[in-house]
Amino acid sequence: MADAKDDIAGLSFEKALEALEDIVARLEAGKVDLEESIKIYERGEALRAHCEKKLKEAEARIEKITLDPSGKPKGTAPLDVE
Repeated sequence: MADAKDDIAGLSFEKALEALEDIVARLEAGKVDLEESIKIYERGEALRAHCEKKLKEAEARIEKITLDPSGKPKGTAPLDVE
């Protein structure tokens, strides 16, 4: 299973999301046997966690533009999402 996790770690957010959507579609179709369902569900969970991590990393890098009293941009500050 370490190979599968290593494979996921190298995926971009978009590729991981695409793979997760494929897994969801396969599971929803109900045409996968039980053992395969369990296996792809576990991969889907790892993909979900990877996507969540990527989103949190991106969120941490986002900055907001700060304005001076006249409304002109004066710099940036960390984005406060709370």
